[in-house]
Formats: sequence, structure tokens, C-alpha cells
Amino acid sequence: MKTASLRSALLVLGTVLAGCTAVGETGQGSPQAAEAAFDTAPDLPGSGAYPAMRDVRPDLPDHIVYRPRDLGMVEDRQLGVVLWGNGGCSADAASARFHLLEIASHGYVAIAPGKAFSGPDALPEPPREAPPSEGAFPPVQTLPADLLAGLDWILAENDDAQSPFHSLIDPEKVAVAGHSCGGLQAISVAADPRIATAIVHNSGVLDPAAFNPITGFSVAKAELANIHSPVLYILGGESDVAYPNGMDDFQRIDHVPVAVANLDVGHGGTFREPNGGRVGTVAVKWLEWQLRGDEAASRWFIGENCALCEDADWTYQAKGF
Repeated sequence: MKTASLRSALLVLGTVLAGCTAVGETGQGSPQAAEAAFDTAPDLPGSGAYPAMRDVRPDLPDHIVYRPRDLGMVEDRQLGVVLWGNGGCSADAASARFHLLEIASHGYVAIAPGKAFSGPDALPEPPREAPPSEGAFPPVQTLPADLLAGLDWILAENDDAQSPFHSLIDPEKVAVAGHSCGGLQAISVAADPRIATAIVHNSGVLDPAAFNPITGFSVAKAELANIHSPVLYILGGESDVAYPNGMDDFQRIDHVPVAVANLDVGHGGTFREPNGGRVGTVAVKWLEWQLRGDEAASRWFIGENCALCEDADWTYQAKGF
């Protein structure tokens, strides 16, 4: 690829990673119409055994906690934890609310940094800082440290006899996941020894030789070597601008088990479909396998006739298992 073409492609990728909305036609079926529909749609309880809710805790006001509504249904050390990196590294902790509610309904506490700047009764989003230079994008609003702050908080709650989460969290069942720029945050956080698995959605480390328009946060290809537990990439097929980077990561990772699943839906995934759509289903199956050792869930990913291997809608590869 010529240098100018490569730079152009990276600018497009950076636009998406930075959370910018592409200009398009208005009307039914347009991105703007989909955005409006998502903003007015009520939260869903998810399809799991524990109807879920989103919660803003007074001692964690800059995060949203997605959790089973009735914690009385949960037995000791039963809940896993999923740390979430928002698309665009934004501070909109409701941007993947259907997806995170679905995960929570299967017995997890999912924690996203920020506040609800989309969805019903959304708060007015504060203005973003100006880009520092031509071709760059406004500084990111969240960082990997914000994801880890959510983990520190829930583990402290687990030890606090006065907390509604007391003794309900299994600290061995912690995952990190994220979309787009948030997927890069997930890669960074996956180095933490408390993380048992990672899911990287529509993302991959940028070419180190190319221009990086993301301001205030970056991940180097060398950091892939810091991942110490199994990782799943879920990409949107060749129309996903993150596809080349995600596939390159998959090829480079050779020290831990890694899988990549492609569904031809583009960069946006299915996060805003009810219960997170098909991507939500696959993410839950991965968590159930990796964190709970569920044999039925494992058959989605391994074995000669694994579910993703046989599903014509998905293209699937795995190594190291």
C-alpha cells in the first residue's frame, strides 16, 4: 500500500477509534436513525438467569455498574467481573448498555468508566477538548487506569461486610473487554495479574510505523507479549476498519491461547441490538468457558465441530488451545 493510502486508511481507523461519527444520510436505516432508536430504547434485563440493571454507586460515581438486579439470588463467590473499555475511549458508560446488561444477567458485575451520555434520560455530554494538532483527534476521555479503578472498587466491596456485594464476587473470575479504542484499553489492562481472560472487540494495535491520530493513549505491538491469559478477538469482518490490525495481533500472539471470530457486520458490531445481538452471545459463551470452565460453552470455540467453526455467518480461527 502506498504511504498516502496507508495514512488515509489509518485516519479512517483513527476516526472510528476516537469515537467520531461518520457523516451519512439521514432517514430510516441510517446511522442517525439507529442512534436515535438506541437513545430512546429502554434498558433490557438480559437473557440470563439473573435479570440485570445498571447502577451508579455513590462511592463510584464516575462508573456505571451493570449487575444482577436481585443480589439476594446470588450465592457466595458466584459473580464474575468484567471490566469494560468504551468505544472511542469515551466517557459514555452507557454506549454498550445492552451488551453489558446481557453479560450481567449471566452472573457478572460489568463495570464501565464514565456516565450515561446516551440512552434514556442521558446526561448532557460535556464538550471534548480540541485536537492538539492537525489530523489528530480530541484527547481520550478514559484510560486503562479507569478500568482498573472499577476492579479495585468491586474487590474492596467484596471484602466489606456492609456492602451489598460482600462475599458475592469471585476474584479469580475477572475479565477485561472493550470496543474499538476501548479494545486497546483491554489489551493494556490484560497485563494485570488479576485478569483471567480478555475480549477485544473491533480493535487491534495500530501499525507502529503509521500515524496514530489517537491523542492521550497508545498501545505498542510489543505490549501484546504482556498478555498472560487466553484472549478472544471479535471483529466485524473485512469491512471493519480494525480488521487488519486485529488479524495482525492474532498472528503475532503465540505465547497464550488466542482466537479470532469474524462476523460480517462492520466496525460497530451488534452492541446496540437487543441483548447485544450475536456478538453478545459469543462474548457470554467465552466468559462462561474461560471463567467458569463450562464444557458446553467451550464447544463454541474448540473441537472439530465447534459452534463457531460450523456457523456459516462466522469466520473463526484459534491456536494454542
